[in-house]
Amino acid sequence: MNKILFFLTVFFNSVICFGQQTNEKKISKLFKTELNKENVYNAFLHVYSSSKNIDIQFAQGTFKDGKIVTAENPFYLASIGKTVTATAIGILKDQERLQFEDKINMHLSKEIMDKLNVFEGVDYSNEITIAQLLQHTSGLPDYFEDTTIDGTPNMINQLFEKPSKTWLPKELIEFSKQKMIPHFQPGKGYYYTDTEYVLLGLIIEKISGLELHEFFKKYIFQPLHMKHTYMHLRSTSIRQTLQMAEMYASRYEISTFKSLSADWAGGGIVSTTQDLLKFHKALLSGKIVQKKTLERMQQWTPETQGMYYGFGLRKVVLNELDQNLPKIELIGHSGSTASFMYYCPNIDTYISGTLNQTDSTKNSLSLITNILTLIHQN
Repeated sequence: MNKILFFLTVFFNSVICFGQQTNEKKISKLFKTELNKENVYNAFLHVYSSSKNIDIQFAQGTFKDGKIVTAENPFYLASIGKTVTATAIGILKDQERLQFEDKINMHLSKEIMDKLNVFEGVDYSNEITIAQLLQHTSGLPDYFEDTTIDGTPNMINQLFEKPSKTWLPKELIEFSKQKMIPHFQPGKGYYYTDTEYVLLGLIIEKISGLELHEFFKKYIFQPLHMKHTYMHLRSTSIRQTLQMAEMYASRYEISTFKSLSADWAGGGIVSTTQDLLKFHKALLSGKIVQKKTLERMQQWTPETQGMYYGFGLRKVVLNELDQNLPKIELIGHSGSTASFMYYCPNIDTYISGTLNQTDSTKNSLSLITNILTLIHQN
């Protein structure tokens, strides 16, 4: 009997190992296909599932000086940072220092609130709630990508025109108020905008008495031992960390731009896939915020076909994107640099990484889809 049990144990372990090796080869091929595309100079990928015995990591590419990129090099998260900011708001909610339905004028200065949302001649500024900022339903414009009313460059173009400029959060809010117009009355629609997350960052600072990067470090990075995570241009990591991987906008390398300071509470974080895994697992298992808070963060509103938005979290339903895809969901966030951090509860799999190229955001979603479909089929 013991011999039979031993044989079966060895057999099933061999099958699992073979499946792992097969998955790794196929995933490696998918990863290299993206890496070999035009203007992709480096890329990172981490696929992890405890229940499926999967832990696959890739990091390839080079820096401009020829140095090899490794998994130890952190990368820019872009809008994945919104999940961290929303989590920080959740922490303050659990500390009973704010409520999601608070009007934001309870926590922000009159200067910030002045004419924040004037829509069709009516001032709705004092009606905006924290929940609306979190879920992109405040109606505020997006200082990054919206068209300005006077024809001057929006913030995306300002990054390139003034690469050495350091932007302060209040300047970003003023830029939004002076150069752009709101899209709708608070609570009457959905519109994705970084302006809201700058306001959330200011609320975190006002309530906590800490600078945003200090709050992140004290309440998220240190407790979770995210030793290689920090706010770009504003803080350093807990432990000495290698150079941030270079990122590109088409053929332009933009990592050294000080103007990236314009991407603050909405995405200005640098991390590794290992640290992202720690964060994502802790968040979804209720180790950072309380269960009720996490449930509220996952009350979804439609964003676009197959995509839904909560509080700093996005849900993607694959078969709603394409009926030929499996009926599985992803929960997490992605960023404009083709960065991604998702969990698929249907197959208990985490996936994170980046292509570090703003032109490759659609390709990164295809990569995620292909990898998770592969795992789902096995």
